[in-house]
Amino acid sequence: MNPAGLVLVAAGLFSILGGALDWGFFMNSRKAQGMVRMIGHNGARGFYVVLGLVIAVLGGLITAGLIQDSN
Repeated sequence: MNPAGLVLVAAGLFSILGGALDWGFFMNSRKAQGMVRMIGHNGARGFYVVLGLVIAVLGGLITAGLIQDSN
């Protein structure tokens, strides 16, 4: 089991929950506001959910050993 993969899974889940549940601190952060300005509030929420899914799946594949990390 690779700890880097678990970190990615956790980060992905955080992004998914932040976008899906519309957490104020998450969506109102300075970095998220740039995405909100570009694609709107609901578009940014969807973007962060999809981004979180990609990161979580990648982390799961690394944890399972199907993808080797750069270490």
